[in-house]
Amino acid sequence: MSLLNVIQRRFALSQKGATDFCKGTLLTTLLDVALMLPAIYVFLFLDDYLRPLLLPDALPVHGVWWYVLLGVLFLGVMYIFAVWQYRSTYTSVYDESAVRRIGLAEKLRRLPLAFFGEKDLSDLTATMMDDCTDLEHTFSHSVPQLFASLLTIVLVAAGMFCYDWRMALALFWVVPVALGGVLLSKRLMHRGNEENYRLKRDVSEHIQEGLETMQEIKSYCLEAGYLAALQAKIGKYERRLTRNELLLGVLVNGSQALLKLGLASVILVGALLLASGAIGLFVYLVFIVIGSRVYAPIEEVMNNLAALFYLDVRIDRMNEMEAQPVQTGTTDFRPVNYDIEFSHVAFSYEQGKTVLQDVSFVARQGEVTALVGSSGSGKSTVARLAARFWDIGSGRITLGGQDIVQVDPETLLKCFSIVFQDVVLFNTSVKDNIRIGRRNASDDEVLRVARLARCDEFVSRLPQGYDTVIGENGDTLSGGERQRISIARALLKDAPIVLLDEATASLDVENETLVQAGISELVRGKTVLIIAHRMRTIAQADKVVALSDGRVAEQGTPQELLARGGLFARMVERQRVPSGYPQG
Repeated sequence: MSLLNVIQRRFALSQKGATDFCKGTLLTTLLDVALMLPAIYVFLFLDDYLRPLLLPDALPVHGVWWYVLLGVLFLGVMYIFAVWQYRSTYTSVYDESAVRRIGLAEKLRRLPLAFFGEKDLSDLTATMMDDCTDLEHTFSHSVPQLFASLLTIVLVAAGMFCYDWRMALALFWVVPVALGGVLLSKRLMHRGNEENYRLKRDVSEHIQEGLETMQEIKSYCLEAGYLAALQAKIGKYERRLTRNELLLGVLVNGSQALLKLGLASVILVGALLLASGAIGLFVYLVFIVIGSRVYAPIEEVMNNLAALFYLDVRIDRMNEMEAQPVQTGTTDFRPVNYDIEFSHVAFSYEQGKTVLQDVSFVARQGEVTALVGSSGSGKSTVARLAARFWDIGSGRITLGGQDIVQVDPETLLKCFSIVFQDVVLFNTSVKDNIRIGRRNASDDEVLRVARLARCDEFVSRLPQGYDTVIGENGDTLSGGERQRISIARALLKDAPIVLLDEATASLDVENETLVQAGISELVRGKTVLIIAHRMRTIAQADKVVALSDGRVAEQGTPQELLARGGLFARMVERQRVPSGYPQG
């Protein structure tokens, strides 16, 4: 494995990001070396002007103007390296951050829905926002500087040992001791960072839960309990955070304080060597000047090591996300028809918890196939498996004779128009929300399907009509109005297969009758899977598949199943005669 691949894996970078990281580290090293130029300047000046004091016959080699020009040259070199370093770290890191966020969004788009069933919204939001921001900040301010500082220390130390190994040893003996203390604490700091991250996520999840269930919290007067639980989580997070910061401060500042002993040892060792005549005054002064500056990169290493330990948890999260398996398949999909066939299908969301078992039926093109059964019987799961929202455990699902597991999910979904019971709308206009069904649709096409879905009735009351912005998730509309927009979307997409999951559940009887006309337009000549609890909604279905406990209890035409007197007949009878009321 190449060095670039190691860096790419270790720091969750793209290939270009790993290349930019190496470039940034090199330029940061050059900048660190360039920042030593003032010490070299002092060294040259002292060498030139102290020599006459030690040797009466000697004269300064260079005049004042030479040192003025040399100072300007050194400043110019430091400025150029600083500009290059800024562009290679800060600018490239922000570009890499954009690539990371887009790549993460692309990864999420390609993951099966089973992944989202295991993760909650606040968890994914933390990865998309907080983790990416932390990586961005640390890579722009810490990580290249860490490796550059290490290289700078090695280069400077090598030069100083060549110059005088005794003084260099007195100067650098504290470095491995100080760094060792920080490195030995890595496991302790990593454990604390993991706990801190988990507690922070608990706080975010609790806030997210409160926002999503605010109606229930207020309805049942649970505000005090909710706030008390939130305060407890925040308090626990703050205590953990304080403990981590205290531990970090003790370790890093303690190690940095230890470094100061190096300069003291240089002064003492140098004085002894000077007194014994082993070194000259000039060498002694040079090491004192260098010693006042050489510890800055080492202190930078310690600060950045702590930041890197903190970053490890985020990098692990990114690598975990990248390692998630995605759904793949061919994009060349040309089915001979749009019949959907389930053959002995078994499925479970979690290991050991079977949802469907040995489900077999055929939904034919040009027919309406209704899925009925009690809540939890597996109706919605069947519909979603048909569109490959999840991959099945065993059995086979085919579309036009081709196994859907061999088809790319996005390619497959082009064949489906779906209306869910829970509608998701965006904070944009009614027209744009409908146009999601087909992005290149004209205004006339949008208005046509809106009329078929009976949207005109409520849109006419909106301030700007179809151009009215309807708020986040359509919060200015009623449930029935939102559902009609969803139906209009499906009409606009005009796909050969239609999935209707309780499509009219949010409508009253009058509006349901009106919208059914639009749905009749939507399903004409197509393969239709419809889920409904209202038996009148599926009265005209060509086929009914009745599910019970994840199995097909019975299937056939509505008339056949009514005559059989089984599960479907009992469901129809219960809706015909409400519980608690006498028959007749």
